[in-house]
Amino acid sequence: MEKTTTTVKKAKGGARPGAGRKKDGRNQLSVGGLLEMLEIKAGGKPYEELLVNDFLLARQNNDSQLIIKYHNLILNKVMTNMAKIEVTDSSDNIEAKKVAFAEALAKLTGLSKE
Repeated sequence: MEKTTTTVKKAKGGARPGAGRKKDGRNQLSVGGLLEMLEIKAGGKPYEELLVNDFLLARQNNDSQLIIKYHNLILNKVMTNMAKIEVTDSSDNIEAKKVAFAEALAKLTGLSKE
C-alpha cells in the first residue's frame, strides 16, 4: 500500500492579527467631541463666541461674500429653532370641524352620527 499525504489548502483571506475595528472604536465623529476639542484649542472660548467674533471680523473687513455666508449659517440655525405655527380658530369653526369629522367617521364606519 502506498501512503498518500493530503495537504489542506487554506482559504484566502480571513482574520489577520491586529485587523478590524478596535474596541470602543467609533466610525463617526461626534458633534460634542468636535465642539469640545475646538473649545480646548481656542483657549476655552466656546464655539458660539468664536462664530460671533469671526462674523464681526468679516463685517469689519467688509467681506460681503463671507458676511452673507455667516448670515445664512446663523439664520438657518436660528430660524429652525424659532419657527412656530400658531393656529387660532373660533368656537364656531371648531364646532363645524367636529361635525364634519363626525360625519366623515360615520361614513367610513357605517355607524350613525349619534
